[in-house]
Amino acid sequence: MRHIQRRTIGGVVLLAGIAAVVSFRHMHELCLRHGEDHFAAVLIPLAVDGAIVVASMSILLANRYGSRGGVLAWSLLVVASLASLGANIAVAEPSVIGRIIAAWPSVALIGSYELLMSQVRRLSATSSRVQDREETLSAGGSDVSEAGDEVCGDLALPVYRAGRPDLEIVSLHRSAWRWAQENRRPDGALPSGRVIATQFSRSPRWGRWIKNAGLAGDLG
Repeated sequence: MRHIQRRTIGGVVLLAGIAAVVSFRHMHELCLRHGEDHFAAVLIPLAVDGAIVVASMSILLANRYGSRGGVLAWSLLVVASLASLGANIAVAEPSVIGRIIAAWPSVALIGSYELLMSQVRRLSATSSRVQDREETLSAGGSDVSEAGDEVCGDLALPVYRAGRPDLEIVSLHRSAWRWAQENRRPDGALPSGRVIATQFSRSPRWGRWIKNAGLAGDLG
């Protein structure tokens, strides 16, 4: 199954690459037609399609932390997608077939990239369900963190190491960690990631995130 998933992702990446090259050429031609120099004609298409990539990655990252993504990320994704589509159509031969042909690379790029993101989300969700199952089976075990928790730890720690995160988010994370410490099991072990998440109306992955960050000393 994983082999098939890897091949599927590889195919999506190849399709996105082909579509990106054709879309780039169309936007490059449009920029030259409207008086931009060669350097700007190279940078502008990269900025447009790059905005789609950045916005999609931002939404994906937000999903992994239990959020749907901000208004800015979604707005940027929509605007950049429309700009890419419009630029490709603008260089087309003024006929229905010509415009469909010219629009296809942009549609394929946007669609294939979103397919890639959905595959990543699906793999992440599958991994999370396996970890939740292992966590449930080991719920009565020792006070060592449940199986699968370590996988999520690395996702959390860079937030505190790489700069200045939102203070409200940090406060929420620390509150969740304090709650976990104050509500240990009868045997002295910390609550499971699922229990922590349920207390704060978040996803199980978020609960494991809190637990590993707290155990690593990143939540004070």
